[in-house]
Amino acid sequence: MRRALQYSLAFVGLLMVLDWGEGSLTLPRAMLWAVLGIGVLAVFLPSRVAAGDGWLAVHGLVRERRVRTDALVSVRRYGGIAAHLVLRDTHGKWLELDPRVLEANPLIWHLLDAGARRSLASGTLRHGTQVLQELTDRIDGQEARAVLTASGLL
Repeated sequence: MRRALQYSLAFVGLLMVLDWGEGSLTLPRAMLWAVLGIGVLAVFLPSRVAAGDGWLAVHGLVRERRVRTDALVSVRRYGGIAAHLVLRDTHGKWLELDPRVLEANPLIWHLLDAGARRSLASGTLRHGTQVLQELTDRIDGQEARAVLTASGLL
């Protein structure tokens, strides 16, 4: 969030300095640059992710999307470099999530994984077990390396 604010302030500051340097900075133009800065902030502002027992929510700029992790139907990965996950549940709800959020927050990952295991056990999860297994391997590997590094064994 801090970085999004820095980017938008730098953008507005650069526009105003350039406009002032040209001698054409007026109050309406400054207000226009401020509105554009708010737009840049909205684009770069990250979504907030929350999780609980059996649910996962992503709070965006305008709305919140929530799925039942214990009733997942599919987990799919889209994109190459900027990959994102799309989770769908049996109630027709879906959300998009950056996998780096799960890597950075092991508690959220644990809650998602526990719900996905319940979905798999109940038979609702039909697509995405491979994606979840890849995430499990990567996140557990990072945690193991962190433990080994902290203990001085690595």
